[in-house]
Amino acid sequence: MIDVLIIDDIQFLSGKQKTQEIFFHIFNQLHQNVKQIVLTSDRAPKDLEGIEDRLISRFKWGLSADLQAPDLETRMAILESKMEEEGVDIPTDVLEFICYNIKNNIRELEGVMISLLAQSTLIRRDIDMDLAKEVIRNFVTTINKEITVEFIQLLVAEHFNVPVDKLHHETRKRNIVIARQLSMYLAKKLTNKSLKSIGEQFGGRDHSTVIYSCKAVQDMMDTDIIFKDTVEEVEKKLKMSLNT
Repeated sequence: MIDVLIIDDIQFLSGKQKTQEIFFHIFNQLHQNVKQIVLTSDRAPKDLEGIEDRLISRFKWGLSADLQAPDLETRMAILESKMEEEGVDIPTDVLEFICYNIKNNIRELEGVMISLLAQSTLIRRDIDMDLAKEVIRNFVTTINKEITVEFIQLLVAEHFNVPVDKLHHETRKRNIVIARQLSMYLAKKLTNKSLKSIGEQFGGRDHSTVIYSCKAVQDMMDTDIIFKDTVEEVEKKLKMSLNT
């Protein structure tokens, strides 16, 4: 009589022959009656092991969707929705700080919020950035660390979707050149490293290359508002991630 059957972690049926036999008949009955079946798994149907071929073939009948970790905007929306449910008002900068640091797990994101609310209630203190920093320390290990050239390279490479080692090599590919120049610009702005030291961490380039890169980035920011927004976004992400 059900309209929808939802089963989480279908891969746990692996090796359970009797259970698979029963589920096979349930699946067929529901499918024949045009009912909805939703299954989740930690791998694609073709990669499931210990599951009968007749079940695998049926899993492939429907739509397979690969669910990725939620982006910043989605994490913010989830958090704002949770706060609305709880009737709690949290400053936007605190929400952003939490979402920049908790990236992969929604349960962990909710755990941070529960801890934050509990701390606020227990010590009778308003929820602010300082309290958020204290709570976040129990969930991540990057808080209050110095921004390094290496970390800037990693974050910029991730933002531009390029291999970080490419920032050290000679190449004329525009996206890699821009990523390298932006990394140098941010390294000069956000660290206390000398121009010579920064250049050495980009494949042994000299200080004049760093100066040229910084000027190139500034010129692009002055003439391209979209690029300027990108620079500001990456810089904000750096500051939020490491809380300098």
